Amino acid sequence: MLWVKAFHIVFVAAWFAGLFYLPRIFVNLAMVPAESHAERERLLLMAHKLHRFSAGLMIVALLLGLWVWLGFGATRFAGSHWLHAKLALVVAAIGYHHANGRLLRKFEQLANRRSHRWFRVYNETAVLLFTAIVVLVTVKPF
Repeated sequence: MLWVKAFHIVFVAAWFAGLFYLPRIFVNLAMVPAESHAERERLLLMAHKLHRFSAGLMIVALLLGLWVWLGFGATRFAGSHWLHAKLALVVAAIGYHHANGRLLRKFEQLANRRSHRWFRVYNETAVLLFTAIVVLVTVKPF
């Protein structure tokens, strides 16, 4: 079970690396001048590939997490409020991943209306989610 747990941690970290970097590409896309088609297309290609790759990492991380949860006995954690909070944050991270996909489609359709400053703030969401999840799993504060 420790091997499954180790690979779960690796895939979660890899998935979040994609969640950290994709909004950074959005910052750059929001700053591209309208006449710079080649730069825009290059950034869109990078963003699209990263989003697809991150989706695969997310699926593997979630499957391994489910395996760990079931392997340790899901009912054993029934009264663990830290686990409920962690699972809520995992759902939020999945939502953030899908929000990135919607934002990417807006860039592809030339429909983005948000500034690079907005994306700089948005970019911090993944850091906050990751930090909160790690603290909950490590410290188990409640």
